[in-house]
Amino acid sequence: MAEEYVIEMLHITKEFPGIKANDDITLQLKKGEIHALLGENGAGKSTLMSVLFGLYQAEKGVIKKNGQEVKIKDPNDANRLGIGMVHQHFKLVECFTVLDNIILGVEDTKHGFLQYDAARKKVMSLSEKYGLKVDPDAYVSDISVGMQQRVEILKMLYRDNEILIFDEPTAVLTPQEIDELMEIMRGFKNEGKSILFITHKLAEIMAVADRCSVLRKGKYMGTVDIANSSKEELSRMMVGRDVTFKVEKKKSEPGEVVLKVENLVVASTRHNNNAVKGVSFEVRRGEIVSLAGIEGNGQTELVYALTGLQEAKEGKITLCGHDITKASIRERSKLGMSHIPEDRHKHGLVLDYTLEQNMVLQRYFEPQFQNHGVIRNGEVRKYSMKLIHQFDVRSGQGPLTIARSMSGGNQQKAIVAREIDKNPELLIAVQPTRGLDVGAIEYIHKQLVAERDAGKAVLLVSLELDEVMALGDRTLVIYEGEIVGCFDHVEVEELGLYMAGGKKDEKGGIPA
Repeated sequence: MAEEYVIEMLHITKEFPGIKANDDITLQLKKGEIHALLGENGAGKSTLMSVLFGLYQAEKGVIKKNGQEVKIKDPNDANRLGIGMVHQHFKLVECFTVLDNIILGVEDTKHGFLQYDAARKKVMSLSEKYGLKVDPDAYVSDISVGMQQRVEILKMLYRDNEILIFDEPTAVLTPQEIDELMEIMRGFKNEGKSILFITHKLAEIMAVADRCSVLRKGKYMGTVDIANSSKEELSRMMVGRDVTFKVEKKKSEPGEVVLKVENLVVASTRHNNNAVKGVSFEVRRGEIVSLAGIEGNGQTELVYALTGLQEAKEGKITLCGHDITKASIRERSKLGMSHIPEDRHKHGLVLDYTLEQNMVLQRYFEPQFQNHGVIRNGEVRKYSMKLIHQFDVRSGQGPLTIARSMSGGNQQKAIVAREIDKNPELLIAVQPTRGLDVGAIEYIHKQLVAERDAGKAVLLVSLELDEVMALGDRTLVIYEGEIVGCFDHVEVEELGLYMAGGKKDEKGGIPA
């Protein structure tokens, strides 16, 4: 019977130039359930939720709430209907405080003055009730990504929303924050709230969802009860083939040293102390060295210093025998360094450039792409078409697509394509599969192993323990800015102890 559904999206079709993002999709959400929406990058998940939240208008189809047809022209309409959304890329005003962001748009005023006290009380009681601890007076620009997400969730709760949409909520969180979020979602469900949860992490779906609807290339593939399903079945529905969850690789044969880091000290971007404290390690040809650690233990600053985004205070970095401690980013790139950055929007892409312009960002000055200072557009187009095809980067208008309009996963694939195709001596891959679906993860893992097997040096920095364990030939653990362990083989439990600061290697983590 229709009344059990709090939201029904019936036969929704949404088109953009060159692409049918949603092709006749029907999605039904029951009251008090966690309903996962699964699909590859660019399958149309975020688009469908943006239609429900009023950011887009569908060309065809109807939306019903509690059996009654509703029109949602903009997010204000959605909020009035009790629908809230946490977006994949947060919609926060960086120069405002946490409190300002939460009440923005629904401010209480008296004689034209903001009623901050009542708002603060409500925010603090919500944060207490749901275990979403925030500092209401902190500026958004100063808080961590996990904290920003809490602000987004509190924004929804402040508006008394009953239908909560989470778009890829765990893409930017640490394993600990993910566990916390799962608990929060279970709490919402127990209160009778209904949750739509976009993800492509199968383990999370198995852990919290009641049902799961699967989209593939804009089409609806079906809905399954999680209790009677498996990871394998879900990934088959999503990708259309069997996916291997195991990384196949032969034993590594390390060669000469490509990257040598000696006693590196890097200042913190967040506080007055040093984020990296006297770190030393080497990465050789033909090996993948994984750097494991809980977010905020100096990995970001270490990578910034290696890649030239931040200057090191002390120590020495050598690449292929050249001292690059003070070299520019372009010099490092020319000497054979490639970098898949942690933040694809900040350091990976120029969002308002086309895909083809982004593909040659670090190479446009090479003779292949310019003649006497004039860009050879034909060559740029040919080159980007090759990469789009080779790495299966999906976009509405091919090389002419504006990077901003692409799905997060396809933006990531574009960066990976560009960095690997530079044929680097050293590939620094930071969270290379963040926000990617199982098919794309499988592909990128194969690419990293192929780079290693071609005699390249790979430094992998990841918060995904499975990824660290599966890909690394050696694993370094960083804790509070120091390397506390170095392993050829290690069990997950032991690795977790080192990451949490419970153990320290006698050798000080420096490889023998």
